[in-house]
Amino acid sequence: MEQNKNAAIVAYLTIIGAVVAIFMNSESKSTFASFHIRQALGIFITFFALGYLIGYFDSWMISSAFYLFFFILWIYGFMGALNGQQKSIPLLGEFYQKLFKNL
Repeated sequence: MEQNKNAAIVAYLTIIGAVVAIFMNSESKSTFASFHIRQALGIFITFFALGYLIGYFDSWMISSAFYLFFFILWIYGFMGALNGQQKSIPLLGEFYQKLFKNL
């Protein structure tokens, strides 16, 4: 269980951490680690995709709200991994579980 929790925590560190966690989970295929890998990967990919578009607004209020929103999502997922809980992040969590169901 400890390795599964470690893989889940590593997934939230960076986008590279999410890729490393995929390889860490490739042998044992833990449902807990897979759940958090899908959540973290979804957060990072959505952040980069929307961040590119948000950059065109050139408004500190929009950018600040964007960063705060994703920071809160990240904290929610990361704390779930630390506490050993499988709670989907608000708004997008179920979508990420379906989108990345093969991981």
